[in-house]
Amino acid sequence: MTTAETPTSAPGAGESASPLRKALTTRLLFLFILGDVLGAGVYVLVGQVGGEAGGAVWVPMLVALVLALLTAGSYAELATKYPRAGGAAHYTKRAFGPFPGFVVGFCMLAAGVVSVAALTRAFGGEYLTAFVELPVLAVTVLFLGALALLNARGIRESMGANAVATLIEVGGLGLIVGLGAWVVLRGDGEFTALTELGTGEKGPAAAVLSGAVLAYYAFLGFEASANLAEETRDPRRSYPRALFAALGAAGLVYLLVGVAATVSVPTERLVESSGPLLEVVRAAGGVPERLFSAIALVAVANGALLTGIMSSRLAFGMARDGLLPSFLARVLPVRRTPWAAIAVTTGLSTGLALTGDLSTLAATQVLLLLIVFAAVNAAVLVLRRDRVAVHHFRVPGAVPVLGVASCAVLATQIEGGVWLRGLLLMAVGVVCGLVARLRRRRD
Repeated sequence: MTTAETPTSAPGAGESASPLRKALTTRLLFLFILGDVLGAGVYVLVGQVGGEAGGAVWVPMLVALVLALLTAGSYAELATKYPRAGGAAHYTKRAFGPFPGFVVGFCMLAAGVVSVAALTRAFGGEYLTAFVELPVLAVTVLFLGALALLNARGIRESMGANAVATLIEVGGLGLIVGLGAWVVLRGDGEFTALTELGTGEKGPAAAVLSGAVLAYYAFLGFEASANLAEETRDPRRSYPRALFAALGAAGLVYLLVGVAATVSVPTERLVESSGPLLEVVRAAGGVPERLFSAIALVAVANGALLTGIMSSRLAFGMARDGLLPSFLARVLPVRRTPWAAIAVTTGLSTGLALTGDLSTLAATQVLLLLIVFAAVNAAVLVLRRDRVAVHHFRVPGAVPVLGVASCAVLATQIEGGVWLRGLLLMAVGVVCGLVARLRRRRD
């Protein structure tokens, strides 16, 4: 991969003064991406990946990391070429026009809102009941209300909270790795499962692909960072470094956690458990289960905070581009945060959290993001003819092509019922886009 191309024309979008405060450094952006990727997924997915692929969960995790890096390369090129809030919606609009831009932006926005709702349901699940049992309504309103207030207070304050939460998340996963090593050192580790690929119903290749789809969910979150390029002090230098470093670190942590879980706990027990990493804690002993439950709650809350930040910035960017109602582009005069977008996206997540279940919401999010990723990879190829008067990151042409192909392959593994829900959401986006188009023509 190279880092520059010869400038020939006008600056990329986002070079003019922005109403958003540029407060993010490379370190803060790295922690944002790492915290978003190391979210709730790894705390529940290890067992499910094992159920699809067999004991060698590290193999589909490695495959998922490689596939995620393909699309991450496309994001790195476009975010440094056009450092604006709006992310995928803005890139698709420039490449294919306002209507495709709206549909892709709507899918991204819907995925973000759905993700926050799913994480809210996860927050109110087993890990919280280890401490207290509360009604779903109370958990949803209090949890999302607190996150919205932190989001509205400021990007620096939100990133400060994320930095602390990310360190806790990494510490919790490091604890799992350490406990796995302890199980091995005392002679209770089982290594044969590390090479077991396939199940009774699937051969090794099909098992790896099915497991990679689930593992891919654990790497989602990096795409949210593209919406913060406008709030980054030097996005062309900071964004690629933070993005690839965070994905590499997350991939290493996931591989180590997968190995630790596999050697410590029988695959069958991991598959049956709704908290597979808690099974590692129980197998090793010596660590209070409530301590790990608290760490898991921090991970879930941090993931919801970061996804909420992404959703609000995306809604803000789409409103500024004329793809959503203009009032969503309003910002607080002192804090300079998009309060209207924060309020609306939080309200939508609240409604979904009160009416949906965790598994359905998570699967729908994956499908919506695969559509978004395919569009972003295609946009890289189309926008190569748009030469900007600034240096920016650039990937080889094969990367976005392989990125599109990877999205298509993963989409074939998604169940028909999820496709139906995803297509219904897309239909809503298409209708809204047509309405917005008619309004613009009248104006």
